[in-house]
Amino acid sequence: MKEIVLFDYPNNLDYIFDKLNKNGIKSIIVGGYIRDKFLNLNSKDIDIELFGVTSYAKLEKILQEFGEVNTVGKSFGVCKLSLKTLDLDFTLPRRDNKIGSGHCGFEITVDNNLDFKTASSRRDFTMNAIGFDLMEKKILDPFNGQEDIKNKILRAVNIDTFSEDPLRVLRAVGFASRFDFTLEHSLFVLCKEMCEKNLLDELAKERIYTELEKILLKSKKPSSAFSLLKKLKALVHFPPLERLENKDFSNVLESLDKMAALKTKNKKTNMQLMLSVLCYKFTKETRHDFITNLTNDKKTLNYIDTLLDNSFSTAYTDSDILRLATKVNIEHFLLFSQAIHKEIAKDVFVKLKQRAIGLNVLNQKPKAYLQGKDILDLGLEPSKEFSVLLKSAYEAQINLEINSKDEALQWLKKEVKNSL
Repeated sequence: MKEIVLFDYPNNLDYIFDKLNKNGIKSIIVGGYIRDKFLNLNSKDIDIELFGVTSYAKLEKILQEFGEVNTVGKSFGVCKLSLKTLDLDFTLPRRDNKIGSGHCGFEITVDNNLDFKTASSRRDFTMNAIGFDLMEKKILDPFNGQEDIKNKILRAVNIDTFSEDPLRVLRAVGFASRFDFTLEHSLFVLCKEMCEKNLLDELAKERIYTELEKILLKSKKPSSAFSLLKKLKALVHFPPLERLENKDFSNVLESLDKMAALKTKNKKTNMQLMLSVLCYKFTKETRHDFITNLTNDKKTLNYIDTLLDNSFSTAYTDSDILRLATKVNIEHFLLFSQAIHKEIAKDVFVKLKQRAIGLNVLNQKPKAYLQGKDILDLGLEPSKEFSVLLKSAYEAQINLEINSKDEALQWLKKEVKNSL
């Protein structure tokens, strides 16, 4: 791993930090941006912890000079500033006190008197507790996070308070998968105990879905995350996966890794494809239970049903391809099918994609040659027969009995004449 001698950050932000400094406010970049720099990863989200803030209103006024400020997290000491290519979160040092179950069971108190080490002690992992002092230009690493990053070890900042937020189990799994880290032994043992005590039941499904999304979309090999979940006895919270036979479970994990290498440029589509792969061994009923336990998004469930309810074939006629395009997005269907059918050569999918492109249906349904206007142009009055004619014409088009607009019009005239 490349050693960072001079910490790199967007220098155009210095004018903000200088302004804060002139007002007696110390700025320290913290969290994921620092971690990602040590991992040679790019990030556009920057968290800055501010020390010495005496008035939140004054802070808002200072930041408003540089762009639009969002104070939605004001009660938690968070102030967001969006620039052209960066999203900045300015936070105030705070203490967390566990007073109840779930992620809402914390009493959060902003404390401007905290030093960096004490403020960082509330963070989950040592790699996320590193800071960079923007005035003194030096790395702050009170819990030896750099050493753990170097050794690819995921270690809790405070093993005694780690279990206060069960979501940290999923975060641990996600980070281990994304960065190819190993859980430090005591952390592994604690995460397993948390799963066995069913502490993850405290979590809202929205929080679980968010972490699952990171695992599926940011891991090069998401299979490692699910293998780790299995070792931690955490699959009890995803019962359909826990009940899969070992062979089916292995097939799903292998297909997940393949799907991870076949992503589109659309985040939502990628998540839907990954979820489709994740549950392709389930029955339809089980699939519905699995997805609805993760999200209320009916479009995602319908998308997954559409993919899984259509079987892949290596022998499509042009008519078959046209008909398939009326049911699914063919490009997505081919990506999904390629991920789950390791026995089929890549060339098969490439050729089918080219044929779909040639038929102009890769990402859309076949456009109907015949429209309602064409029937009106023959002088017929609107009636329920219109839809019957249009449906019949479209079916003939899919069957390649009609191959152009002219042929569709000739077909229509013939049908109308025969009905008179």
